[in-house]
Amino acid sequence: MTPVTGSGSEPAATGPRRRGRRPAPFLNPTLILDTAMAVIEIDGPDALTFRRLGTELGADHTAVLRHFGSKDDLLLALAARLVEEAVDGFAPEANWRETLASLARRTRAACRAHPGVAVLVAARTSRRAAEFRGADIVIGALLEAGLHGREAASYYRALVDTALALSAYEASVATLDEQAREGDRQAWQREYLAASPHKYPHLASVAQHLADIDAEDQFETAIGLFIDAIELRALRARDNA
Repeated sequence: MTPVTGSGSEPAATGPRRRGRRPAPFLNPTLILDTAMAVIEIDGPDALTFRRLGTELGADHTAVLRHFGSKDDLLLALAARLVEEAVDGFAPEANWRETLASLARRTRAACRAHPGVAVLVAARTSRRAAEFRGADIVIGALLEAGLHGREAASYYRALVDTALALSAYEASVATLDEQAREGDRQAWQREYLAASPHKYPHLASVAQHLADIDAEDQFETAIGLFIDAIELRALRARDNA
């Protein structure tokens, strides 16, 4: 997985700009997806078209369509790419809590490595093997925790959506220009710290700490709260059994 240094870091992979026609057999799904990801990270989600891919690959865009029959098919494959990065080489941890936390962190890392792609496809259901494997791991951890049936299914859906939503939000921040990101960062040290304690007494009581909360804190806090809720719900289920 491509290492990143923070939510505002630039994507590591930019990819070459290819020109000149190549025979269609040269193309394959992996190369097309690599190129699509590079286009998105360089020029944004709106730049991704079949004609643009054909130009970058040095092939007619109809050759790309032989591998991905529609834009939606291509987007689902990109969504699967993020999931594959998250679950590649992953094995359940010694306890269910750490399994869920670790897989959530890997999901965040994949989205941070490809923020433009994450913003575009994090809400999609890829329906590929990697997604099924991730689902099996998460549901297995929930069963180990003591949830079953519909409750396990509900918590699986909610937990995955929470991890992806947090990761996509952080990715969306990374796609802002540096001036906008810096303005938002400084707001916690300027406007929030300067907020009137008479008008906003509760805000003022913690304002000095707000600037210390970063994306890492937010993600770990949210996932930790969710996992605590799973444990509490499982305990209640056992008590009522």
